[in-house]
Amino acid sequence: MSKPYIADTKPKAVELKAGETVWWCSCGRSKNQPFCDGSHQGTDFTPVKFTADKDDSYYFCQCKQTGSPPLCDGSHKKISDAELEEQDGLKTVWYKVAERDDLREGGVLAVQAGSQSIALTLFNGELGALDNACPHQGGPLGEGSIECEDEGGDCWLRCPWHGWDFHPLTGKSPGSHDDGVPTFPVEQRDDGIYVAVKESDVHQRTVTDLMVETMVNWGVTHVFGMVGHSNLGLADALRRQEGKGRLQYIGIRHEGAASFAASGYAKLSGVPAACMSIAGPGATNMLTGLWDAKVDRAPVLALTGQVDAQVLGPGAFQEIDLASAYAPAARFSQTVMCDSRHAELMNLACKHAIVQRDVAHLIFPDDVQTQAVDEDAPAGSSQGRLGDRGMLPATEGLALALDKLKQAKRPAIIVGYGAVGRMEPILTLAEKLHAPVLTTFKAKGQIADDHPLAAGVLGRSGTPVASWCMNESDLLIVFGASFSNHTGIAANKPIIQVDFDPMTLGKFHPVEIPLLGEIGLTAEWLWRALPEDTGSADQRDDLAERWRIWRDEKAARRERESDKGLSAALLFEVLSKVTPSDAVLAVDVGNNTYSFGRYFEARGQRVLMSGYLGSIGFAFPAAMGAWAATQAQSTYRGRKVISISGDGGFGQYMAEFTTAVKYGMNITHVLLNNDELGKISKEQRAGHWPVWQTGLRNPDFAAYAKSCGGLGIRVSSKDELEEALKRAIAYDGPALVDVISDPELI
Repeated sequence: MSKPYIADTKPKAVELKAGETVWWCSCGRSKNQPFCDGSHQGTDFTPVKFTADKDDSYYFCQCKQTGSPPLCDGSHKKISDAELEEQDGLKTVWYKVAERDDLREGGVLAVQAGSQSIALTLFNGELGALDNACPHQGGPLGEGSIECEDEGGDCWLRCPWHGWDFHPLTGKSPGSHDDGVPTFPVEQRDDGIYVAVKESDVHQRTVTDLMVETMVNWGVTHVFGMVGHSNLGLADALRRQEGKGRLQYIGIRHEGAASFAASGYAKLSGVPAACMSIAGPGATNMLTGLWDAKVDRAPVLALTGQVDAQVLGPGAFQEIDLASAYAPAARFSQTVMCDSRHAELMNLACKHAIVQRDVAHLIFPDDVQTQAVDEDAPAGSSQGRLGDRGMLPATEGLALALDKLKQAKRPAIIVGYGAVGRMEPILTLAEKLHAPVLTTFKAKGQIADDHPLAAGVLGRSGTPVASWCMNESDLLIVFGASFSNHTGIAANKPIIQVDFDPMTLGKFHPVEIPLLGEIGLTAEWLWRALPEDTGSADQRDDLAERWRIWRDEKAARRERESDKGLSAALLFEVLSKVTPSDAVLAVDVGNNTYSFGRYFEARGQRVLMSGYLGSIGFAFPAAMGAWAATQAQSTYRGRKVISISGDGGFGQYMAEFTTAVKYGMNITHVLLNNDELGKISKEQRAGHWPVWQTGLRNPDFAAYAKSCGGLGIRVSSKDELEEALKRAIAYDGPALVDVISDPELI
């Protein structure tokens, strides 16, 4: 039987038994080079017969220059095994793969020797080490069994997938089949069983290596994802960059948490993070978090595996049309093909995410991921690809706005999430106008609630202070807000709207003066252009009085007691007191969120939420992303991360608490536990529906947190609350405070 051989112009050793015959072919095109498989009979190339005269290593040469074919005649020296390994870039490494007594007679065990998966066998008292992958469809031979045809008959290692057979020691197929699986040297030593494999110290650079290098050059330092069968080449490229200290990979338990974490990272830092999945269900799981990022204008990079390019279309296992599935959610979505401009594809993906503040998506077919690229192929970067986006509105619009401000007697400023990082010039303008500053819910915390001009949150999640200020105003100056119906900015007021997105200006109704420009620069121009005495009324005394009325109301609500649990007003009063002023707060969706907006008094904290999508379950995975941003971004380094949710929201991604423990994330989760989807119950009552299917059956969340390896504290009385929150916030690692709450006391 011909022996498989990879040809080159150097002689290589082939083990032959005495009397074994091979046919050597010099054409270099035989499937079993250098041996003839019969396909060249009768051609210009004459196969040469060779019969071994003894058991030995014979050196065959295919350079077509040897004088005594097929053996080397001395023009090529006989090369030692060590020299052959050196020339091939390989070295032999012995790995301990099992203990001496791990295998019974007739047993099979899947083991790992470096990167090589091995099916370890014990048959007739001898050890065998076979490649673990069946050549049919890669079935795991280590999960198969050794079966004998009958007593005294042949015995075969049977693949568990489709029943293909192989000799348990030699790996050869039965009968006339000339295929089989490779085998590896195996030894039983005093301390265990060892297998030798050949490994290369040289890594062949791949498509995904080049693209991940480009991604990192654009400043993407964190990837949240799940490694699986259709993204292993991509995962290895990420592993290599992590090994160089250029990025951190965080393995999650559900791909939805990966995209929410990437969204939370981007919402806090303004810098894109990436999320990664396999093809099919992994990719579809990520869509909810990606839609959250999209509608809230957070830059995120989505990386999805895909089936082999050659089987795209017929409907292979886990194949879906990812380009179509992601088209509505991603501003940029492309499939990486063999002949793509690979670095440029990643350049465009990163640029779309950053410039458009949106989702960019790349699809990686399995076979393309490991395709070799030139070692010298340059990776891409952001250098020369991004311009300065700071610009002032048109002169005519600025003049109209300035004139309007000079006429206003009770102007009010409303800031949205788009004004994050631009508050200093806005507050200077507010002080010059003596104007209250209201925020949308998404912008909560962008001005501290103890600032003399702060009016709190406007809208359904807001305070009566903010709504009173808007109603009493004669001009609204709106910076970076999207005019959501949840916010309820009065359309009948004169409005100056400033935004960097032309589509946001006058999006739902006309505004009197729309200004397209960078928010901070525009606010600074306006306050510098205004005279020292603007003629507007000083509204600080009115603000202070409205705050006094509201705080008296909050105090009265805190006094309400129930045997069902604590009130939200009490919880958020205490949380306001103990939360560090520079903390990052990720809040969920539900009654807990409305209560947070009303009762929590921010003192400079950053607040993250699922704004336009309003997705339950957002808080904890977003907090994981925020924690990662506090490790990577100097502006937020060292800040405490706190997430807040109801029991319904936490239950959706509670397995990610183990992720937080695994990576040592310093996150405190505050859980309002009322055994109910309270917001839905409230909506059913408001719509005159019967309350139905909103009750929950919960575990002991504090005990669950402890079982995961974190801190868990259960609070059922108001006397325990402050100390529990302080202890959890001070804890260095994941902590959960399970607060038993009354769903009616919101």
